[in-house]
Order: sequence, then structure tokens, then C-alpha cells
Amino acid sequence: MSGTENSKAAVLGGLIECIKEISSLPECQNVCKRMYGNLVRRVKLLSPLFEEVKDSDISLSEEEDRAFESLRVALDSAKDLLKHVNKGSKLYQALRRNETADKFQHIHERIEAALSDIPYNELNLSEEVQEQIQLVHAQFKRANARTELTDIQLDLDLATAQTEREPDPAVLRRLSEKLHLRTINDLKKESGELHDLVISSGGELGDHFEMMSSLLKKLRDSMATENPEADTYEGKKVFTKHRSPVIPDDFRCPISLELMQDPVIVSTGQTYERSCIQKWLDAGHKTCPKTQQTLLHTALTPNYVLKSLIALWCENNGVELPKKQGSCRTKKPGSSPSDCDREAISFLLDKLTNGNTEHQRAAAGELRLLAKRNGDNRVCIAEAGAIPLLVDLLSSPDTRTQEHAVTALLNLSIHENNKGAIVNAGAISDIVDVLKNGSMEARENAAATLFSLSVLDENKVAIGAAGAIPALITLLCEGTPRGKKDAATAIFNLSIYQGNKARAVKAGIVAPLMGFLKDAGGGMVDEALAILAILASHHEGKMAIGQAEPIPILVEVIRTGSPRNRENAAAVLWSLCTGDLLQLRLAKDFGAEQALEELSENGTDRAKRKASSILELLQRMEGDVNL
Repeated sequence: MSGTENSKAAVLGGLIECIKEISSLPECQNVCKRMYGNLVRRVKLLSPLFEEVKDSDISLSEEEDRAFESLRVALDSAKDLLKHVNKGSKLYQALRRNETADKFQHIHERIEAALSDIPYNELNLSEEVQEQIQLVHAQFKRANARTELTDIQLDLDLATAQTEREPDPAVLRRLSEKLHLRTINDLKKESGELHDLVISSGGELGDHFEMMSSLLKKLRDSMATENPEADTYEGKKVFTKHRSPVIPDDFRCPISLELMQDPVIVSTGQTYERSCIQKWLDAGHKTCPKTQQTLLHTALTPNYVLKSLIALWCENNGVELPKKQGSCRTKKPGSSPSDCDREAISFLLDKLTNGNTEHQRAAAGELRLLAKRNGDNRVCIAEAGAIPLLVDLLSSPDTRTQEHAVTALLNLSIHENNKGAIVNAGAISDIVDVLKNGSMEARENAAATLFSLSVLDENKVAIGAAGAIPALITLLCEGTPRGKKDAATAIFNLSIYQGNKARAVKAGIVAPLMGFLKDAGGGMVDEALAILAILASHHEGKMAIGQAEPIPILVEVIRTGSPRNRENAAAVLWSLCTGDLLQLRLAKDFGAEQALEELSENGTDRAKRKASSILELLQRMEGDVNL
């Protein structure tokens, strides 16, 4: 290897290794979580560039070498920053957010500057990689760490908790959640981190230390007040039998003062137990009992988030979930609230259209939950005109809003008539963009949405043409177990259309599928074989699979796999061996005959047919040899 090639391998190897290290960093558990996650996601998107250049035959010029080296230095700095913000005192990170935001902004600018210096036109990159690098370069250019870290509510709560002697318990609860200091053990760990911080700083924290100590004490006192019976034993809560847990104020209905079972939100934003507020409204009242404001409408929106929190609190505190609100029961026997509250849906759509970012996020989240709840809601939400509004929110810069929007569309797409409406609203290209660039949750739900839409054959063509398949393959490699399953299901369904088989092969689908086959413990063998079986019927797919040396693993699956996997493995083997003596000889050399004879007797009907066909090919080959 020449000196130039050595330099290229070293620089690109260093970049690839750096991205692997950044990708393997643990999830951030403090107020920097969003900013941290965005930087990690953007950096990971650079990986295809380095892999393609490293595997290419081109040599790097001095200019290109310097540009990549500059980028490596910037990414090393990014790695150091990510490690730094994800450890130590969470209170200290919260109080120093502006300084941290400046550091993230500086890193983004350094990476963007290094990317600008790379002469892409001279690297002979594939169209897919060029497109991805253009997108990620634009993301680094637009990134604004200050905006990503903005949290007005957190600033207000921190200020309130610092200045007031006895802050509102709701303020301290929000701080506990936001700072990930939810248990006594979390607070004990935070106390230790503060102690280490004082020592490492040489006692030069000044006012910061006083503020943090005071905040920590208030959080600890609040937790002790709300759960006086709670203690910890090896990380688990234990409760004394003789004391009843104190119900958090937010979990009590303002009317009955009892723990809520079915919390609903009125137009002023206040939450009540459904039966209690319904009794108030049935009595002719037009105002909110707590604020005395006139109600804009009488729609009651389920507060699913609070309901889940109440259920979790009950479980953690050994409290039985309330079954009814006796003091507020006014409904007649057999009556039930409407499964489709058109007035509430109309109110939420108004928030999507005219609300600020927070209102849009909340409204999209409620629609997501309503669409998940039942089929009536899916029809009503679509008929009310929500689909185009949700499609617009797919390009929202707010990560959570984008997640809510794509998941709401996924839930709406369950209804057959909504699939066409979603596609007609121009959603496919935006969903693909979310699949490429969104948070992991958004990407996984985008993949599930594309699968749902691809049930209609005409959508398979449009989704493939929009560039979904390379992004689905990326998710197949990078996603969580659920994300990989969603990506695989979508790829399988799209590959029923012949043109998408070629797209999948060109995008490199065969290598990860073979990796899944070899990793039996990874839980993706079923999906991998199903996709390979459908790709093997295409000439390019057959060629790509054949080059991956699949015969030994296919024979092993035919010998020991589940009935469905044996069937698919036989189908792939049949496609490979038909018209290809080399593959047929390999199958014989690896002992396929015995496995196929057993399959021809005990397999599924399709497996028996495929096994018999391959055995026939093997017999013909033997006959030709003997002539």
C-alpha cells in the first residue's frame, strides 16, 4: 500500500471509528437531552460518506486529505463535548445551559465549515450518498443550539424554585421530571455529583453551589412530603403498611378532591374527573369551576397523559385504581360518552391551525391519542380536515411535534379510506424525509406509516420512487428491535412491486439481511428470509444474493429452521440453483440433498414443491455428469 493510500485509510478509518464511538454513547439523561440527541443523529448521517470514500479506488489529494482531517478533529471535539454534558451534576448542567448551548453551536459551526471544504464533486459519490450529505450539511448549517435548548417553563421553574422559600409542589415536580431526579436514589447520586464537583473545582463554584444545594434540599423535602412512607432498598421502593400515601394535588379532581379515574380537559385547560365536570355542565353552568372563566365550548378532551401518570403512581404506591367517582355519578345507567367528540376535534384542529408551537405540539399529541383509541375517531378526525394539517407538521422543527404528527397519521392510516387521503395530501415525500432525518421514534413510526400506506398497490410505486427504500435499510441496520421489524415489514411489502426489488438491491439490502441470518439470536431471521425470498425472484436480486455466499446458511435453515423459514430458505435456494450449475454444485457439496429430501416429505406444501424441484435439478446434474 502506498503512502497516499495509507493516509487515506488512516484518516477515513479514524472518522469511521469516531462515528462508531459517538453512536455507542449512552442516551443523555439531563436537560441537554434534545441538543445531545440532535448532534448524535446528525453525526451518524455522515457515516455513508466515509464508508463509500474508504471503499472506493480513488486516492485523496492533499486538499481532500486536509479537509477530512479537519472534519475528524471537529468530530473528536464533538465526541468530547457529548461525553462531558452527559455526566456530572444535573443541576449544574441546568444552570449552565447557555454556556453549553454556545459550545454545541461552536461544534456545529466547526463541523459545517469542515464539510464545506470537502470537494464532493471529485469523490465520485453515488447519488444516494450525495443527497444524504447535502441534507445533513444543510442541517448543520441551520442548527441553532440556543433554540434547541430553549425551555421557557424550565427557566421559570428554576427561577421560582431559587427565589421562593416554599415553591409550589407542582414546580418542584416538574423540575424533578425535567432534571431526571425522580427518586430518592437519584437525589442521593446528585448529591454525590455535587460533592465531586466542589472538590474538582477547588471550591470556586461561588453562588452556583449555594443555589444547587438549596434546590437539591427543596427537591428532597418535596419528595419526602409527597411520599413520606417511601424509602429505598436496593433501588426499589418499599412502603410501610400503616400509612396512606399522599395523593399529589394534580391527581385530584378540583371538584370532588378525589383521585381521578377518567380525567378530561375543558376549554380553559383545567382538568376534572369526567363525571364531576359533566354534572356541573348538566346543571347549566357555563364557566370553569376552578378559574371562573367562561367556557368557549363544552367539549371534554380526555387527558391520557395524566391518566397514565395516575396509573403509574397507583402502581408504585400500592394504591388500587379508582373504579368510580360515587359523589359525582350523574350519568344514567347504560349511557356512555360519545366515541367521537366532534367539538373537541374541531377545537384541536383550530389549535393546529392558529396555535403557537406549544399549542400545535399539544394538539397533535391529543389527536395522536384519539386516533389510536378507536375507528370512529379515525373517521371523524379525517372528516374534520386534520390530515393536511398533520402533513404540514411533518416538517416542523420541533422534534416532539414531528413525532406526534407522523404517529397520528400512522394511527389514522389504519382506516382504509384514510390511506388515499394521506397520500393525496402529499404526505409520502414528507414521511420519507422524517424517516431519513427524524428522531428514532419518528423514524420508526414513519416506517410503520409507509408500510400501512403500501398496502394499496398504487402507493408502492410512489413510496419507492420517493426514496424510501435506502432510508428503510438504514433504519433496518440502526433501529431498535421494534424499528428493525417495522423497516423490514415495509421493505417486504414494497418489494412486492418489481421496480422496488431493484431499488432495494441497489441500496445494499442483501448484506444486512445475510447478517441477520448469521445472527440467529438477533430476532430478525424470519424477516430476513421473507425478504430474500421475494428478492430472489428478481434477476438483480438473485445475482446479489448469490455473491453473498448464502448456500451454507440456507442449507442449515432448511435442516433446522421453523416451517415458514424452511419454506423461504428453499424458495431462495431454488431461485439460486435454477440455471446456475455453480450454485447447484455448492448446494450438493454442503449436503442439501438430505435436508431437501426430509423437507419434501414434512414441509409446508410450498416447501415440498420447492424441495422436489431442487432435488430434480440435482438429479439432472448427476445424470449429465454420468453421460
